[in-house]
Amino acid sequence: MGEENRTPLHPNKRILSLDVMRGISLLGIFLVNMISFHSPYLYYDPYHWWNSPSDYAHYAWIDVLAQASFYPLFAMLFGYSMSLQQERLKQNFFLLESKRLLVLMVAGILHIVFIWSGDILLNYSVCGFLLLLFMKGRGRTLIIFGSVLYLIPHLFLSILLIMTSIINPESTAFWSDMNGIQHSIQAYSTGSFWSITKQRLVDWYAVNGSTHFFSVLLSIFPMFLIGAGAGKLHLVESIEKHKKLNLTLLLMFMAAGIFLKLLPFFFGQNMAYQYVQDSLGGPLLSVAYAFAVMIIVRNPYGQKYSKWIAQAGRMSLTNYLFQSLIGSLLFYHYGLALYGKIYLITGSWLAFTLYLIQLILSEMWLSKFQQGPLENVWKMLVYGRKTA
Repeated sequence: MGEENRTPLHPNKRILSLDVMRGISLLGIFLVNMISFHSPYLYYDPYHWWNSPSDYAHYAWIDVLAQASFYPLFAMLFGYSMSLQQERLKQNFFLLESKRLLVLMVAGILHIVFIWSGDILLNYSVCGFLLLLFMKGRGRTLIIFGSVLYLIPHLFLSILLIMTSIINPESTAFWSDMNGIQHSIQAYSTGSFWSITKQRLVDWYAVNGSTHFFSVLLSIFPMFLIGAGAGKLHLVESIEKHKKLNLTLLLMFMAAGIFLKLLPFFFGQNMAYQYVQDSLGGPLLSVAYAFAVMIIVRNPYGQKYSKWIAQAGRMSLTNYLFQSLIGSLLFYHYGLALYGKIYLITGSWLAFTLYLIQLILSEMWLSKFQQGPLENVWKMLVYGRKTA
């Protein structure tokens, strides 16, 4: 096993646009997650919960620009990185990647139990193990297979839900689970650590348990396949050189994504249009963001200032878990107990502020070290000894 495989990539060998995409995804995911940190988002009608015009306006732009538009990008980046790891590690790839995913799985379980229910690490590790079964495939094949695997069920369900909504509007109407809301507020705002832990597990199961797991799987795993296929073809490295093509694709995906993301605000705020918004509009907007980044990093000024975001992206695991830790300490009873006590607009600006702090801390850390602290621990656990 070559020593070069144990050491993190030198910054000059990293692909800037990929790190910037990771950094931007951290902000988008945090803005969405912040709503769940401070309120019982899983259990209420999101379009009618926030009474003040400013809160509703802020929810609207988060819903359109961020909700379901950054986790697909993050998932594709994970698959892209796995393909680059395969190219770099060669014959050692399957063993080392399995160890990396196993460590990620344990981290995800600990994250769910002790910090926050909205974990993505466990799901990513499961999808990563599934992706290993396909990593010998060709890039184009993986992209096609991933696209078909994603589009067929989501298109079918979108059409079915819209038809159901037209025939029987009440069947797709939002409703608030008052029992779930009450239990969440009671546990997170006044409960003991054990009560909060039990509520975390209840919340996690509400999203990932039983048949919901297959829905989560069909939303994430195809993105892994598409990202891995794109990585095998080095699409980002080759496409980012074509500014006019990027601009055309950006406008196409942006227009389609925004149109679908706006459906609930023009045709009906129900579960049918929200499903179309998230499952179809979200990924399209994700791709638009990717092309926007590739255009920005080709510009000298854009490249200069986007490097701050890239530094956060290089430490994505550390920053992601830091966001969860800070969120739980701010809002749960064992911290400042602010759960259910702040406006959505306050939470949004708080997320922006904390993200800016992360940019500064990431720059400071990487000025002295080659990778983030948790990234370093991750590698140590995989390779069995300290890495450079």
